[in-house]
Amino acid sequence: MPFRKSLPLRVAAVLPALTAFAAGPAVAASNVSAAQAEAKEIAKSMGNCTPAKVEVLRYTVGREGSTTFKVGCTEDKDAFVVVQCRSRICTLLR
Repeated sequence: MPFRKSLPLRVAAVLPALTAFAAGPAVAASNVSAAQAEAKEIAKSMGNCTPAKVEVLRYTVGREGSTTFKVGCTEDKDAFVVVQCRSRICTLLR
């Protein structure tokens, strides 16, 4: 029986790809939320900023995906630092 005529074989071949595609946003969201804690820690330790509100400025996916956060400080209403995270390694940008 050829592959193209066998429905169970086609479903078995396509199912893993569909599962990975459906889980993509959930995995991306978990990466962003895990990186938020790292961004807060960098803002506190390197930026001399007590973190208040964390906003995502930019989120890129792919092989070298990164997330850029704007971390508001409680010391001053207009004060903030920008932190970039690649995987779980974060650096202070300004």
